[in-house]
Amino acid sequence: MARHPLTHRVGAALAVAVLAAGCAATDDEGAKPREGAALSEGMRGVSDAGDPVSGGTLTYGAYAEPASLDPAVTIAAVTTGGAEMINIYDTLVNFDADAQEFEPRLAEAIEPDKDHDTWTLTLPEGVTFSDGTALDAAAVKWSQERYASMPAPEAALWNGNVSDVVVKDERTVVYELNKPWPGFPSILSTGPGMVVAKSAAAKDGAFTPVGAGAFELERWAQGEELVLAAREDYWGGAPHLEKVRFVYLNDQRAGLESLRSDGVDAVFVRDPDIVDEVLDEEWPGYVNMVAASNTAVINASEGRPGADVRLREAMALAIDPELIAERAYGGSGLASSTLFGDYSAWHGETSGLEPDQERARELVEEVKADGWDGKIEYIDAADPASRATMQAVKASLEAVGFEVATRPMRTIAEQISTIVVERDFDVAAWGLNYREADPFSKMFATMHSDGTQVYGMYTSDEMDALLEELQAAATPEERVAAMDRIQEQVNTDVPYLNWAPFSEYTAWDEDVHGIVGAAASMVHLADAWIG
Repeated sequence: MARHPLTHRVGAALAVAVLAAGCAATDDEGAKPREGAALSEGMRGVSDAGDPVSGGTLTYGAYAEPASLDPAVTIAAVTTGGAEMINIYDTLVNFDADAQEFEPRLAEAIEPDKDHDTWTLTLPEGVTFSDGTALDAAAVKWSQERYASMPAPEAALWNGNVSDVVVKDERTVVYELNKPWPGFPSILSTGPGMVVAKSAAAKDGAFTPVGAGAFELERWAQGEELVLAAREDYWGGAPHLEKVRFVYLNDQRAGLESLRSDGVDAVFVRDPDIVDEVLDEEWPGYVNMVAASNTAVINASEGRPGADVRLREAMALAIDPELIAERAYGGSGLASSTLFGDYSAWHGETSGLEPDQERARELVEEVKADGWDGKIEYIDAADPASRATMQAVKASLEAVGFEVATRPMRTIAEQISTIVVERDFDVAAWGLNYREADPFSKMFATMHSDGTQVYGMYTSDEMDALLEELQAAATPEERVAAMDRIQEQVNTDVPYLNWAPFSEYTAWDEDVHGIVGAAASMVHLADAWIG
């Protein structure tokens, strides 16, 4: 079956203005412009290489090994296994970073009604899962209802908005929403848009990844590599590559060194100093701009220091984002507590909290006077940048009266488990990662009281209402106004510490071609080839 053309683009309500290349936050943002700090989204340094060559294995240096390949369990982002999953399952809708639009991919079309509370998705003919069964409207409904029934990353958002999934015929799915949602197709570019075959979920709870993507799982050696094999019967035509091999180096610098030495064909990096090296060396690649990437989540659960808003505010006022950028990344990247700087289409008039150690000290003394012992624990990873961040945070907080214990995590997997599963932390380095394409879904997951990725952070009725206002916004002006009010509420609630956005960069060797970008910095490899 030939790869079908994109027959419909989601309308202008979903489009985001293309960013200006090389733009950086300005001084009124409390941020210092740095070379390469903010990049235009999309492909960079990629040129037409002529006719594809078939065969070979592409080796990809991944950011971290996924805990599972089930999109109802694992966040669909490149940092958590999304690149593996998107090539197993594909997505109903794809984000085109160059056009700044969401477009049908596995779907043939998606259309709203005039009120944006009913959406109709049309599937192409002849799509099958790797087990040979048909990916039809009933399969989409089953997969999405399974997703919604589990503690999936975006299940709360789905359940709070999708009142019914109707199978109109074999190729047509109708989504009935309980409120207008102009940006609905964006959620079909992530986990809910990764359709899982019924055979994937065994009755005993075991899961085997079975999808409709260009590749299927061949081998997974935990802690070492994950190998995908090409599907000859892929709906878009047999891939050019024979296999894709994901290797887990757990270190971005080691990944870049492997790219330089031909140990890998592609690698994902996001630390600003390493991104600057990739830019200096002019590696071709795919870029996403991601707000609130360098952050620390604050556990506001009962009994934790972060339950007191005065201490949350004191932390934000005590730590200068500029200090974090200097210590961790040698001054590379942006430094700002503002959610969306002036590089962004979501940029408003309100800035984040500015450092004020005198006020931070006053707040700490107030809480101590109420009986708090002053102790707090901060956790981070063990790589050099994380250790430098840890020391900068410790020094900044102790300067205003905190007594800080630090706990480095041995691996990213351990860090994820401590924060996500065990919730055993006071303050922890993390990436909230609000994507330029459509930040709403992730903001709901991490800041709404019904969100599934709150991880103990403070939520409020006021923030819930503002996020619902953002969801309903239908024009760029309405979206920016709603985001500005969200920034004001973040300044009041201080649910987390925000130090910087990141430029996420998937870089590859000059002999790699045909990679297609996707949401959350994921990449489709169906058309990739080496030659």
